[in-house]
Amino acid sequence: MTREVRTVVYDTDLKLEAYRFEGIMQKFPNHFHDYYVIGFIEQGKRYLVCNHEEYILNSGDVIIFNPQDPHACEQLDGRTLDYRCINVEPEIMRQYVLEITGAGDLPRFTPTVLYQSELALSLHELHRMLLEEQSDFQKEELFLFLLEQLLREYSDAELPSPNRELTTEIKSICQYIESHYMESITLNQLTALTGLSKYHLLRLFTKQKGISPYCYLETIRIDHAKRLLEQGMLPIEVALLTGFSDQSHFTNFFKKLIGLTPKQYMRIFTTRQTETKPSPEITS
Repeated sequence: MTREVRTVVYDTDLKLEAYRFEGIMQKFPNHFHDYYVIGFIEQGKRYLVCNHEEYILNSGDVIIFNPQDPHACEQLDGRTLDYRCINVEPEIMRQYVLEITGAGDLPRFTPTVLYQSELALSLHELHRMLLEEQSDFQKEELFLFLLEQLLREYSDAELPSPNRELTTEIKSICQYIESHYMESITLNQLTALTGLSKYHLLRLFTKQKGISPYCYLETIRIDHAKRLLEQGMLPIEVALLTGFSDQSHFTNFFKKLIGLTPKQYMRIFTTRQTETKPSPEITS
């Protein structure tokens, strides 16, 4: 018999609940929640009824329940279900929507199911960060961009047109990141520099620089890390000196950006130095 695993984490930074169900066979009777649920199917085939509409769910499908949406579901293929979701209380959703749209109305998302949605990848990455209790602002950035897309494409909320570019503010953020890359930087610190809300800061920065603030930060860190590795410094020391939370985070991001692990990159230069070192003279 497959072992069931049910994991729940509350993220105090974003004020969200993250649920993960692995290997479950449970049938859920008709019920509703008083909060928003944004989830996706990792594995399994599920029959869902929501608001009198019937759906067949498969791996990669995204599900969105509004508060008070009645729904029931059960397995179809006899295999177990792996499912992840985040739960957002209405007042928390209202705060995020106000920041993104400028209006405090609660949105209504439709349709209930987004079949084989590309958003499942972003949702999976966000969910992983929540479960691992990641502390840097990458998860906050990812959530705001994900929510913006959901609001723009699948809700009745009206998003404002892009504002004028704020070049001075964006330059100050770049300068701050370049000077403090070795520290733990938060979105709150960046918004304090400019007076922009988190959402507008993220959107304007990404529009002007072509890269999100977090990716900009990590790229600056990697550039400095490369120089230290070229000098023969050990990866574990480099990770600490360039602001990464741990060596594993450093290694994963370095490989994703450079295509080599830090150790592989370091060996290129240590090997070259060994080969070019002159041989000692032999005297008779």
